[in-house]
Amino acid sequence: MAIMRLRREDPRVVGSFKLHRRLGAGGMGVVYLGSDRRGQRVALKVIRPDLAEDEEFRIRFAREVSAARRIRGGCTARLVAADLDAARPWFATQYVPGPSLHDKVHDGGPLPASQVAAVGAALSEGLVAVHEAGVVHRDLKPSNILLSPKGPRIIDFGIAWATGSSTLTHVGTAVGSPGFLAPEQVRGVAVTPATDVFALGATLAYAATGDSPFGQGSSEIMLYRVVHEEAQLQGVPAALAPIVHACLAKDPEERPTTLQLSLRLKEIAAREARAVPESRLPPAPARSAAEPTVRARQSTAGRSSQRTGSGQEVRRTGAASATRRPRPQSGAGGARRSGSRPRTGPGRTGSGSSRRTVPPDRRLLRQRLFVFVTVTLLMALGIALAQGCESEVRGAAPAERVSSEHVSSGGSSGTDASSASR
Repeated sequence: MAIMRLRREDPRVVGSFKLHRRLGAGGMGVVYLGSDRRGQRVALKVIRPDLAEDEEFRIRFAREVSAARRIRGGCTARLVAADLDAARPWFATQYVPGPSLHDKVHDGGPLPASQVAAVGAALSEGLVAVHEAGVVHRDLKPSNILLSPKGPRIIDFGIAWATGSSTLTHVGTAVGSPGFLAPEQVRGVAVTPATDVFALGATLAYAATGDSPFGQGSSEIMLYRVVHEEAQLQGVPAALAPIVHACLAKDPEERPTTLQLSLRLKEIAAREARAVPESRLPPAPARSAAEPTVRARQSTAGRSSQRTGSGQEVRRTGAASATRRPRPQSGAGGARRSGSRPRTGPGRTGSGSSRRTVPPDRRLLRQRLFVFVTVTLLMALGIALAQGCESEVRGAAPAERVSSEHVSSGGSSGTDASSASR
């Protein structure tokens, strides 16, 4: 949705909302981007001045507000405020960031099957809530679907039909968008929830192909094709073609319900998301340690060879070896000179077939770990010994001082005793 600056004739304040930008204009009026005093952003629709005096358009506008109030759920923009008695009636809904489905396909091309199915499943689930409220949208099309970060949202209930209201459609006229209208709308008969199912099928076909299933042309030509010709679904992915074809059935009774659509499209979206073609997967990054591993496996394969009587080596069980080692082996790495002898030793055999080869990187890791643990233990032991020796030295020094003092005192007392005896 393109955001434009306000024009000179545009209001700056409507109700308690300050207007910032234009979001778009339609047959009923202009939609603005506004905000309230708390900073909450809203999409505010104002009826055009030339239509504000038309009683039929006021009724149609009041119907849109009534439909927005009746619907519960996250499929539509929440109604914030409205004033139907103003000189230019208006109402504000929660602002939904994101492009419309029409702009998304027009700018970026058709959507993949998994994304089309996911959008269709969310829209079907949203239409369940709309129809449970007794409302039929009657103008579901790509430009009335916004792709928000939280999922698609249905907007513009301006020509919605609610239970107990008149159609506001004159004889011989059709209200809606050619190419997305159902045959019963063109004929002027009563609309039902199946009417929105037909429009949803045409919308999914557009999302998958970038064009209406009834082609292009004047309104009269498009309406004739909708009633009398079959939809063109050649570009629709095979996974989606049957369900889209069922939605575009001429007889409303033959179309699936919105609940059936939601469940079926969820299954298709999950299946298509898992079925990613191999060609679209990114190539595996090359590892620098792959070369030593291959050389080690080739050496092991060379040691498993046996020499024949003529001095030539014969590789045993080549097929089994290839099964265990899917990587290609170089001839230079697998060949051994006739004079060399197979390595033997404790736990090893000359053929090497029963020996489990440890890749060099793991063996090096184990060696480093062993050295690290050994050095750590030795350092801890050395520190403990040093602390023990230091404590012994500190404990021995006072003892030596006490002994020397005792000896000196004993000597002096002995001298006194001898002098006294004399």
